Amino acid sequence: MRGGSRREARGATKVSRTASQRPTSFDIAYRAGVSQPTVSRALRGSPSVSAATRARIEEIARELNYAVDKNASSLRSQQSHTLALLFFEDPTADAGLINPFFLSMLGSITRAAASEGYDLLISFQQLAGDWHKTYEDSRKADGIILLGYGDYALYRPRLEQLHAQGTHFVRWGSPEPGDRGTTIGCDNRAGGRLATEHLLAHGRRRIAFLGSADDHYPEFRERYFGHCDALHAAGVPVEPALQADAITLEAAGAEAIATLAARGVDYDGVVAASDLIAIGAIHALQAAGRRVPHDIAVVGYDDIPAAHQASPPLTTVAQDAQQAGEALVAALLARLDNRDPRSRLLPVTLKERQSCGTHTNT
Repeated sequence: MRGGSRREARGATKVSRTASQRPTSFDIAYRAGVSQPTVSRALRGSPSVSAATRARIEEIARELNYAVDKNASSLRSQQSHTLALLFFEDPTADAGLINPFFLSMLGSITRAAASEGYDLLISFQQLAGDWHKTYEDSRKADGIILLGYGDYALYRPRLEQLHAQGTHFVRWGSPEPGDRGTTIGCDNRAGGRLATEHLLAHGRRRIAFLGSADDHYPEFRERYFGHCDALHAAGVPVEPALQADAITLEAAGAEAIATLAARGVDYDGVVAASDLIAIGAIHALQAAGRRVPHDIAVVGYDDIPAAHQASPPLTTVAQDAQQAGEALVAALLARLDNRDPRSRLLPVTLKERQSCGTHTNT
């Protein structure tokens, strides 16, 4: 519980109430020994509050004849009961592009917020703007969920500023050493390893990796590290010439294939750091007369809707969008409740389809 809330509750117990004075959620929080946001969630029936705590809060509320006044509660606590979801455009010439995987998370984030009694404010941002100054500071939202960031080297100073000014936020990404705040992401290294192991198990030995693999793009870097882990475990040498930079665009996938062609390297498999990169690579390979998967097997990453519709349907590493959205909202609410949730890595699975050469279509 915040010190101010506890002092307010303590002060309220020392003043005799007149008939016109009504008990507040801070009074309940003080008597129950919990924070005011916990009282609010308990009285909304939120599953994030334990049954025992909820029962104790409800009993105190009955003893005080407490009735919820949403408008007054918002004014007293200076809470908007709104969460902000900020999408960031990818760094491309085509302004307005949002990673399709982030769009797939939108439904689960909206449902999870609504189940906790919060509205969701959705906004599209340019990384170069002053988004870090506008939302919680202006009381538009109680906390912020961040999706996407482009170049992490440019993004990280903004996170440091958010933390320094006390903003409640969580982000989707790859936890980095020294990071401030809470990061929820998938196990990118395990995903890269899983994709490459699958191709190795089906006889592919010269496997290219398409995706930027440096600290500017930590998620792709971790997927590349997992790819290298699988090669090392199989006794297959890692060839730097088989890695080609790409960001999350179909055009970038096609450009990466052109880069490999210019280097004159041979390969029989491709692990792409995203489905969009993989789909662009397939188009470029087919245009060059290479058959997928007969000549070159391809595995993507994300399991966006377009993966199933690709020709051939794309084998891909799937991130659970529903679990991701729920985990982000739960972590942000924990921050609003003055807890310090740990960063988490969520598991990934392989969705096997025809592009990897196993001739299945699931």
